[in-house]
Amino acid sequence: MSDWFLYIIETEDGKLYTGITTDVDRRFQEHCGKKKGAKFFRSSIPKQIVYREKVENRSIASKREARIKKLTRANKIKLINGEVGELF
Repeated sequence: MSDWFLYIIETEDGKLYTGITTDVDRRFQEHCGKKKGAKFFRSSIPKQIVYREKVENRSIASKREARIKKLTRANKIKLINGEVGELF
C-alpha cells in the first residue's frame, strides 16, 4: 500500500494550489510540464512546494484536500507556516 500526501504548491504569481499524490516530487515535476500537470498550471507557473503532509490513505487525503481548498488564503498561509493545529 502506498503512502498518500496532501501538498500545496505556490506559483510564480503567488497563487496556492492544493492536491494529493503518492509522490509529491514526481507530481510537482508533472505540474511543471504541460502534459500531465493540472489545468490550473496552464495559466500559473509552479514555483515551489510549500507544504506537504502525510495522510493515512487516499480517502482521508481527498477529504482533507477538499477541506483545505475551502480555506481562505490567509488560513492556508497559517497552515503552511504551522500556525494552526488540526483545525482544518
